[in-house]
Amino acid sequence: MPSNHIDLTGHVALVTGASSGLGLRFAQVLAEAGAKVAAAGRRLDRVEAVAAGINAAGGTAIGVQLDVRDDASLARVMDEIEAKLGPLDILVNNAGIPDAQYATKMSTELVDNVLGTNLRAPWLLSCELARRLIKRKAPGRIVNISSMAGFVTGGNGVALYAVTKGAVNRMTEALAVEWAPFHINVNCIAPGAFSSEMMDGMLSRMGDISKGFPRKRIGEPTQLDTTLLYLCAPASDAVTGTVIRVDDGQSTR
Repeated sequence: MPSNHIDLTGHVALVTGASSGLGLRFAQVLAEAGAKVAAAGRRLDRVEAVAAGINAAGGTAIGVQLDVRDDASLARVMDEIEAKLGPLDILVNNAGIPDAQYATKMSTELVDNVLGTNLRAPWLLSCELARRLIKRKAPGRIVNISSMAGFVTGGNGVALYAVTKGAVNRMTEALAVEWAPFHINVNCIAPGAFSSEMMDGMLSRMGDISKGFPRKRIGEPTQLDTTLLYLCAPASDAVTGTVIRVDDGQSTR
C-alpha cells in the first residue's frame, strides 16, 4: 500500500489506460494520496466503474472516455477534466498495446496502432499538458510508463513494442531537459512483468515465463505504488529525466 506520508491533496491527475491493470492501480493510489483523478480509457463503462470505486472509498475521481490515438480529443478531454476537477498538474502516460506479431508479418495498420498508442500519444499528451502548465506558470509532473522491453533486444513478437518503449525512455530524457526551466518534471517507470490484461495475453501465448525469473513470480501492481508516488510528490522535486527500472530482478536472468 502507498506510503502514508505522501500527500497529493490539491493536485489533479490524468491516468491513461486506467480501465484495468497498472492504470487502474495508478488511479487508485494517486486518489488514496489525496489527488483528484481522471481515469481515462476507451471503455467508458470500465473507467466510470474505476472512478465509482475510488469515490466510494472516499477519494475524488471521474471516468473519461479517451482513445489516445484520436488527436482531436486530447485537448478536449483535458478541458473536460479541468472543468470538473481543476487544473491538471500530473499526467501518467500509461496506455499501451502490444504488437504480438513478428515484424515481417505486421500489417501497416498494426504498426500505426502500436506507434500511435505507445509513442505518439504520450508525446502529444505531454506537450498538451506542458503548454497549459507553462501558460499558468505552474509546476507539474509527467510520469511515462515504459517497460523493461525498452532495454532489451526485441524479438519473438515484441520487436515494435520494444522499439516504442525504448523511444519513450528517450522521450522522457529529452522533454525533461526542454521543460526543466518551467519546473515540469518528466520521469519514467520501466516495469518488468507485472500482472495486467496485457500480461495475461502474453502468458496465454508464451506460457509461464516466471519460471525463468530469479524470484519465480509475476509482479503485482501494488509493488509500483511507492515509485509512482515518489515521482509525483514534492520529495522528487530535483528528479527529472530519470527512468526507474522496477523489474523484481527479472533482467538479471
